[in-house]
Amino acid sequence: MKIGIIGVGLMGGSFALDIKVPFPSSVTYGIDDSFKNLQKAKEIGLIDFIISYNDLHKMDIILVAVPVNHSLSLIPKVLDLVNSNALVFDVGSTKEAICELLSNHPKRGNYLAAHPMAGTEFSGPEAAQKGLYVGKTNIICEFEKTDIKLRKIALKIFNSLNMKTIYMDPKSHDVHVAYVSHLSHISSFMLGKTVIEKEENENNIFDLAGSGFESTVRLAKSRPETWTPIFLQNKGNLVLAIEEYISNLSLIKELILKENEVELSEILNNTNRIKEILNNKLKDEK
Repeated sequence: MKIGIIGVGLMGGSFALDIKVPFPSSVTYGIDDSFKNLQKAKEIGLIDFIISYNDLHKMDIILVAVPVNHSLSLIPKVLDLVNSNALVFDVGSTKEAICELLSNHPKRGNYLAAHPMAGTEFSGPEAAQKGLYVGKTNIICEFEKTDIKLRKIALKIFNSLNMKTIYMDPKSHDVHVAYVSHLSHISSFMLGKTVIEKEENENNIFDLAGSGFESTVRLAKSRPETWTPIFLQNKGNLVLAIEEYISNLSLIKELILKENEVELSEILNNTNRIKEILNNKLKDEK
C-alpha cells in the first residue's frame, strides 16, 4: 500500500508512524511546503520517500494534513491528480467549507471528510508520536458521498487503529467542535494573554503558577498558523459559543461581587458533573 502524506508535521507524521503497525508493508511518501520538514521527516523515519505532486497518481491513499485554509485550495488540486481508485482524506478541524467546495468535484467519490479528535499542542515532524490516532474518536462527514469501495478501505484503516468512528453532517460537526474544541483553544489563548499582560507589572507571577494554570493554558502553546484559520473558518459557530461563554463568565462575576455563596456553589456543583461525563466517556472507549 502506497500512502502519500501531504504535511509531515504532528498529524501527518503521527499517522505515518501509526499506520505502519497494522500495515507493516506499507510505504509512506511525503510532500510538504518545507523541504526542511521533509528532510527531517525522512531522517527520523516518518516517511520512506520524498515525492512531488506529480507522483500522486501512483498513490493508493493520500492523507492531507495541512491548515484548513490551505485545504480549500489543495484538496481539489490533489483530487485532480490522483488515480480513480485512490482514497483521499483529510484531518481538518472544520468540515462544512471543504464539503461544500467539493460537492460538485468530478472526483468527489475519492474524498473522505474525516476529523480524528487527536493532537497535541506541539507541531512539526519531531512532534509526531506513535499512538496518537490509536483509540481516538474519528468523525466522518458525508460518508455516503465517498465511493463504496473506498469507504471500506477507509474503515479498514480506521478500525485497524482501534478508532471509534461516528458519522455527522458537516454543519453539525462544525457546531459541536466549536464548543468542545475551538472554544477550549480560545479560552486557553485568552487566559495566557491575560496573565502575560499582568506579568508585565508583576514579574514573579509565573513563579506562583501551579499545575492548574499550566494545564489550562497548555493549548495556548498550539501553532497560531493552524488555529487562526480554524477560528476564522468556523467563525459563525465560534462567535455564538464565545457569546455563551462570556454570558456565563458575567454571571459568575456578578455572583462573586454579590457574595452569593448559595448560587455560586450550586453552579460549581452542577458543573462538577463534567468529571462524571468524561469518566463515563473514557469507560465507553475502553
